[in-house]
This record gives sequence, C-alpha cells and structure tokens, in this order.
Amino acid sequence: MAQGMKRLGTPIAALLGVALIALIGTSWLINRDALRKAVEAQIRDVTGLELSVAGNIDISVLPASYISFHDVGLKGGGTSDSALHVEVLTANLRLLPLLLQRFEIADLTLLRPRIHVSLKPDGESNWTPFIQTIARTMKPGAENQVSFSEIRIQDGVLEYEDAATRATEQLDDIDLSLAWPSISRSFAATGQFDWRGERVDGSISFSDFVAALSGERSGLKARIASTPLKLAFDGSVANRTSPMMEGTLTIDSPSLRNALRWTGQPQPASGGFGRFALKARANVVGASIALTNVNVELDGNAAEGVMTYANNGRQTLQATLAADALDFTPYISTFRLLASGARDWNRQLFDLQGLSTTDLDMRLSAAKLTVGPTKLGRTAIGANLRNGTLALSVGEAQVYGGIAKGSFGIARSDTVADIKAQFQFTDVDLQACATELFGLNKLSGRGNINVSLFASGSSPFGLVQSLDGSATVTGHDGAISGFNAEQLLKRLERRPLSGGGNFRNGSTPYNNLTIAVRFSDGIATAEDIRIEGPAAKITLTGTASVPTREYDMKGVASLNTTSGFQLPFMVQGPWDDPLIFPDPESLIRQSPAASPFLDLLKQRITGGGKRPAQDGSPTAENAKEGAKSN
Repeated sequence: MAQGMKRLGTPIAALLGVALIALIGTSWLINRDALRKAVEAQIRDVTGLELSVAGNIDISVLPASYISFHDVGLKGGGTSDSALHVEVLTANLRLLPLLLQRFEIADLTLLRPRIHVSLKPDGESNWTPFIQTIARTMKPGAENQVSFSEIRIQDGVLEYEDAATRATEQLDDIDLSLAWPSISRSFAATGQFDWRGERVDGSISFSDFVAALSGERSGLKARIASTPLKLAFDGSVANRTSPMMEGTLTIDSPSLRNALRWTGQPQPASGGFGRFALKARANVVGASIALTNVNVELDGNAAEGVMTYANNGRQTLQATLAADALDFTPYISTFRLLASGARDWNRQLFDLQGLSTTDLDMRLSAAKLTVGPTKLGRTAIGANLRNGTLALSVGEAQVYGGIAKGSFGIARSDTVADIKAQFQFTDVDLQACATELFGLNKLSGRGNINVSLFASGSSPFGLVQSLDGSATVTGHDGAISGFNAEQLLKRLERRPLSGGGNFRNGSTPYNNLTIAVRFSDGIATAEDIRIEGPAAKITLTGTASVPTREYDMKGVASLNTTSGFQLPFMVQGPWDDPLIFPDPESLIRQSPAASPFLDLLKQRITGGGKRPAQDGSPTAENAKEGAKSN
C-alpha cells in the first residue's frame, strides 16, 4: 500500500506543479484591460447597472484571484446626490475559468459603501430608475445568463431622507450578505447594522425578486431583532399603485415605552407600557395598517380583537378589544390626587403632552377590571382622543355591588386641563363607593349616587379650587359611624349639661338618606341633607371646603318620640376625622337650673333690661334652690 501511495502521489504532485506554473504564467500573460472590461460587462449584464470608476484598479491572481475598483459610483447617479458610492468594490474571480482566460465573477464585496435614498413628494426616489433597470435586466427571457452568487457589504452607511416630511434616518456599520437571485429568482439578505444607538440583526427574503422589483406580488419574509424590539413578518408584498403587504405580523418588546422612544414615536404619560407582545394578521396599504385576529399583551393584560393604525400626517389608532381580566393600575400608579403621606391635594403639574400627539378611538370590554383598589365586574369602556381632547365613556360597569355608567373628559389648553365628569352609580355599596371616590369612610348602606362635576387647573389642587357642579346621594338601610344619635339625645334629654359623655362613639342607623350638594369654586354647599332613622332624625346645613378638605356645618338631631327632643349640633374639622359637638347654648337652655343664668349672663353682657337682683333677692335664691335640686 505504501508503494501504491507513493506511485499515486508522484503524478498528483506533478499535476499540482503544472497548475501552479499555469497560474504563474496566467498572472503574467493575463490581459488586465480585458479583465477589467469583462468584469464591468458581467456586473452590467447581471444587474443592468453601469459602474463609474474614478480611482485605481488592482488585479491579483495569486494567492487570491480578484479585481478591485477604487472610488466607484453608478453612472447616471448624479454627482452631488450620488445614489451609491463605494470606496472599494472587489470582484472575486472563479479560478478554473481564469486558467482558461475566461473571467467569471464568483461574488462581489463592497467595502465602505455609502447608499443615499431620497424620497420625493410624488413617491418616486432617486433609486427608481436603477430599480427599473434591474427589473428589466432580470425579467424572464432577458439575455442575462451569467450570474454571481453573493454580494457582501462591509462597513456600509445608508442615508434616507423624505422630502415631504423632512424626515431623515441613517444606518451605520452595515454588514450584509445578499444572495443575488439566479435561476430561482429568489433574493435574500442577512446581516447587521446600527440604528439610533442599537445594534440590529435583520434578514429579508423575496420569493420572486423580479416580481417585487416590478411591483407585482411576491412572497416576503422579514425579521429584525434588537434589544428594544423584535419584529417578524411572513406574507406577501406588492407595489402596483401603492405599497401593499399581507401576512402574519409578530412584535415582541420587553418595554413598549423604550421601543417607542427608540423608533421616534411619541411616548405615553408615565406609568405602565412595559412588556408588550402582538401577533395578528396584517394588511398594509400605504401608511395604513389593518390588523385582524389580534392577540395583544401589555403589562400582563391580554386581549383579542381588531386594530387599525394610520400615519397620514397624524397618527391614528382604532381598536376593538375584549379581555377576560384587565388591570389599569400601572397606568394610574403615578397619578396622585393627594400629596404622598399628607392630607393636602397634590400640587404637581399635569403632563399633558401625550394628549396632542396621537388620535385614538378604542372600544374595550372585560369580564374583570382592576383600577387601583377598585375591583369591577363586567365592564365596557370607550376611549376617544382627538386633537388633544380625551373622552372616556363607561357604557356599563359592575362596581361596588351595583352598576355604574358615565363619562369623563379632558380638554387640554396649554398646560391647563379642563375636566368634565358625569357618573351615575345605581344600587351600590355606599361605604366602598364613598371611601374610594370622596374619601368619606363614615357612611354605610346601599343607594344611588349621581355626580356632575366641572373643573379647570394645571394640577389636582388647581382642579379642586375651581370645582363646580353637583352631587346627590340617596341611600337606605345603612348607618353613619362616629356617633349614636339616639343614645346621645336621650342622655342629653335627661341631663343636658352632664349626660353627653363622649360624642364620638357608636353609629347612627338610618332608613333613608338624602344628600344634595352644590359645588362652586371648590366650596360644597348643602342644599338638602336629611337622615331619617328608626329612632332619630338629622338635618344638616352649611358648607364643606374641597381645597382644605374641611367641614363647617350645622345640624339638628331630634328623637322620634312624643317629647320630640331636639338638639342643634355642629360638624367642623377635617373630612376624615371631623369634630361633632352639640350647640352649648342649646344644652344650657335645656337645663331648668342653668337656663336662668344664661339669661342673666346675656343681660350683663348687653347691659339691657332690668338690673340683676342682689344675692339675697328672690330670683337669686330661686336659682340656687333650682341648682341644688337639679
């Protein structure tokens, strides 16, 4: 075997030596001018493009076979607005045809190319004539039998500008590999590039490259992957009168807020817009996208439905979505009506920029809805945002054990928000509703609430200072905590001056409750407040300041007995912990012994009427005796 290998190795070595000698001879005998012309002709035959070479030309046969053109452009590409400029264009040659003095390109390498794309207002671009030339050259039946397998782009730059919108973009450090179509007519490109500070890995393929260049229908697969965003499309594309795409669209982002910032889109107000995923059937016509069979996930909320998006000078989003459960807490987590850890209203200015960037028309329904501490059942919500005005409508929501309907609107005027709210709560739990809506935790029972409010301000504190409107509450079979009116009145009826004890214990049950207040410049005025219980009745008048969150009210409590004992009282202090105390003058008058002293004291202060009697007078003696007996 060793002898056989030795005999076989001798002719192989001789053959390699002959090939080496042939290559060396070829490098000396090659017609360099013919090689340059042949390579330029082959590039022209394959692509239809003619090169304009302004620099040197390097030719090598050993150890690698190639020809390099320096300072290359496209003929007809202009000078000041060149569509393509390549620092070094290298055509790698096939070795065996080269030995036979045939010059065939294996692949092309474009080193540091600069690609300039300028879109005109009529939709044409500076690349339109070159694309038409490539399409004609590659059309079936054309005399373009020669081909090369690949075009590589290294360290390239792509500049894009839109004359209509004056938008500009730039892709840097482009490293791409383009599989140039040959017999199959397919085209594929894979590689990486830098865009807006992020490295992007992308790929694109056309099943029929000639059809795609001609505007006819062709299969399309595209994918981009970066840290902020991943996007994939699998479908078809056409461009007869306007760009059209149809297929499956998939988008994934760890933070939708960061993805919008990266792509230059307006960002929503602070709060939420984190993890995002979307899969849908997409139909793209021009700048409009229609999505069907949508499965979308945002901040853990998943929904299904349809969506449309358009960007014709102004962005517009329309959607109809349904979900099993939604949590809106992330979107209101940064909005605080009250200052953190205090009883004062928040004075931080509103951020209203997000209201003026996008138009929105959304219909949303959910079996369960969570908004902060509030839990809602089946809910239907409509949201409309147009020209900086936001309108929210609640068709029907199961909340606080009842039904809620209403609307909420925000109109922006510079930095000032004009608020309008109208809501109706039917047969709700008054304790849960009043606590969450008004910060009142003393009321229980069931009933109805109607609210119609208007306000204007640049912060929550500014809103409550200008609050106008009205609110009504009707309740039944509940109680007001903080005092027991029946026990209090019975004690004071027996011993007006010493029988009251602690006025802030217990609760007052009621059969019927009526509250009607009117708001004007942040002051709530009681128009009709009545509490009717089984043993006592209470009426209230006065005001409550919304900006300072304090009461200044007076009332009358009376027993439902034959005596009809009545006690005026006052309610003053903060909403969450008010002071409730009886009128002292009324208590003194209720006491048989103390009442004469009150009259005497008034006479001394005013100086009117008869002089008070001496200590030994009958009047004084009678008062002393009455005090002892009491």
